[in-house]
Amino acid sequence: MKNIDSYTHTRGESIYLDDISLLQGTLFAACFDSPIAHGKLISIDTGEAEKSKGVVKVLTYKDITGANQIGGIIPDEPLFADHHVHFCGMPIALVLAETDEAARSAVKKIKVEIEPLPVITDPRVAAAQNELIIPPRTFKMGDSAAAFANCDHVFEGSCENNGQEHLYIETQGAYAIPQENGVIRVYSSTQGPTAVQRAVSKVTGLPMHNIEIDVTRLGGGFGGKEDQANTWAALCALATHITKRPVKYSLSRMEDMRMTGKRHPYSSDFKIGLNKNLKIVAFETTTYQNAGAAADLSPAVMERTLFHCTNTYFIPNVKATAYSCRTHLPPNTAFRGFGGPQGMFIIESAIAKAADALGVDACTIQQKNLLNTGDELPYGQKVVSEAHECWAKASELYDLAAIQNKLKDFNATNPLYKKGIAVMPICFGISFTNTLMNQARALVHVYTDGSVIVSTGAVEMGQGVNTKMLQVVAQTFSINPARIKVNSTNTYRIANTSPTAASATADLNGKATLIACTAILERIKTVAAAELNAAVEDISIKDEFVFVKENKTELDWNKLVFTTYNKRVSLSEHGHYSTPGIFFDKTTEKGHPFAYHVYGTSITEVTVDCIRGTYEIDAVKLVHDFGSSMNPTIDKGQIEGGLVQGIGWMTMEEIVYDSNGKLRSNALSTYKVPDIYSAPKEISIDFLQTQKDNLAIFRSKAVGEPPLMYGIGAFFALRNAIKNFNAAATPAFDAPMTPEKVLMNLYGQNNQEEDPAVAVLKQGQSLT
Repeated sequence: MKNIDSYTHTRGESIYLDDISLLQGTLFAACFDSPIAHGKLISIDTGEAEKSKGVVKVLTYKDITGANQIGGIIPDEPLFADHHVHFCGMPIALVLAETDEAARSAVKKIKVEIEPLPVITDPRVAAAQNELIIPPRTFKMGDSAAAFANCDHVFEGSCENNGQEHLYIETQGAYAIPQENGVIRVYSSTQGPTAVQRAVSKVTGLPMHNIEIDVTRLGGGFGGKEDQANTWAALCALATHITKRPVKYSLSRMEDMRMTGKRHPYSSDFKIGLNKNLKIVAFETTTYQNAGAAADLSPAVMERTLFHCTNTYFIPNVKATAYSCRTHLPPNTAFRGFGGPQGMFIIESAIAKAADALGVDACTIQQKNLLNTGDELPYGQKVVSEAHECWAKASELYDLAAIQNKLKDFNATNPLYKKGIAVMPICFGISFTNTLMNQARALVHVYTDGSVIVSTGAVEMGQGVNTKMLQVVAQTFSINPARIKVNSTNTYRIANTSPTAASATADLNGKATLIACTAILERIKTVAAAELNAAVEDISIKDEFVFVKENKTELDWNKLVFTTYNKRVSLSEHGHYSTPGIFFDKTTEKGHPFAYHVYGTSITEVTVDCIRGTYEIDAVKLVHDFGSSMNPTIDKGQIEGGLVQGIGWMTMEEIVYDSNGKLRSNALSTYKVPDIYSAPKEISIDFLQTQKDNLAIFRSKAVGEPPLMYGIGAFFALRNAIKNFNAAATPAFDAPMTPEKVLMNLYGQNNQEEDPAVAVLKQGQSLT
């Protein structure tokens, strides 16, 4: 089935925030944000801005009618700076004007006096000063200290991974409209409608039932709108509450990049021990998460890092400790993978370090340590593993041995270019790690003409979740999909929603939809049984007709629905689903937090230009564990997008803050994301389809986040290509591997009188 949005997308008719028709009297907002990263706020002078043409009002913390607080997990994030500023980009004042141009012009006239204070941008420095968001957490299994003493090989090292800009096509924004009786309706570009509802309630002082949040769709989110959409919705709603007029604010691209948080950078240390058979016996890691100036979702992201610290490997002795460190950067937040990719990068770096020292391919160590069904992970959950199946199928289907031989032949005859490959196996848990969030509701109405409408807590942000919700309804009722409409996500229709995140949205909301549809179906089957004088258990609906056992009757869907209505039987249902069997005890750091795990294996091939340091991603060939996919086209698209986004994070997307906490990579001229020329030349995807029972909707495993981790393979493929050029090179585990870093690593080590790099340069000159 096609994505149900494809028709309106391609015609330019899909409705996003900026497509909503503006009401007469709408005010436009613009934010004055802190120009420095840390300081004491001495004074705010808005006088000149207030006198500007078209300006209606300028708001500061003094105008807040509720609490100056939008922190979710931890209440440590003021909406407006009051006594101190904590990061460049922190909101200080909000201008409200009759036009967007007037608001933005007036912002430039606001003056502030700020007494500078010391700025911290390095998480290790923050940890040394005990600037922590929460106390450190440690996951343990076995006795790693004792195990290292019995290892044949022990290696230590460190690694760094940078952040990543979400760069959704639609920037952050909101449009607040006053309703009668003090109600405010907010159209928000958010992944978490209920989170926005709570934030607006807290800031305005209004009860949640006076705040309606509505979301038709997002122009991308990737986690950046799970929590950080709260700021802009709260600003607009507060302004509406005060002025009694509609207020809209859509951030410009540079505002969005400057004022919002990113994927968390991590700085980590590791220690890995192996026996003579290359089995990993012990692993320890200490990681320092750069949380930014406030908690946001950092504690949960850090937790997910610990959950995925061993990736897809069984290691009997593990100790993983993580620190969430407060710095003076914009609060970092959720990003596709939610801390899992950072954890996986550490263990893959440790394996690569061991492989270098032992003179073996990393894939030899990887394969020997893959999880088997029944193996226990450091947090206590035992797995149903598809790791070996994915690896074996990828190796056989794409002929890994032939790829390796072809690489050796190419490298032997091409002094100016070198190829590298890397294998990247993954294991990713599906569920919110905060157990209480694993619940969802759906409201289904069947109308008397046989059409159906469904409302859920799922937010459509390009991933096709609405299409899957529609498929659940169509398949359960066995009716034409054209009869079904998926409603916008609205807190008045579906309350207390979990955010659209954690790759769990289709499962949670799909199961709730299934429960609601099944309840209606059972009622109308009872009516059909009475009409046809048959047993209920003999009744089924297939392709909009009622069957008694296997015999088709004249009773069709339309007649049955209308008969059900005439008999005063409900054609509506509100379904509730909560994932069974999951739990996690944070006092022991043990439990069964995930409904299931998703597995996969990718093979990444790259070619490096050894003169310039530039490179191409030749191919990524992968086998992914889909379970039994309910929509292969949508799932394949999610894999392609996630993969390329992961490659971008690992190769070219470099966020740069200076020592004063000011973002330097603040525009698309200085922050590079993959375009069509930097995407892999070939992406091959094979579905590992299984019929094993799992808790996914229709056994169709989640596919939102796991594919991003395949992008990690690009880093190690480039690293291997560098070493194939210069055997003396020891590239640091420092992502992203930009062309500049590749070039420096190609020529950075010289352990010979004339190393291969110099020889190749001479050969290149002679060829020229």
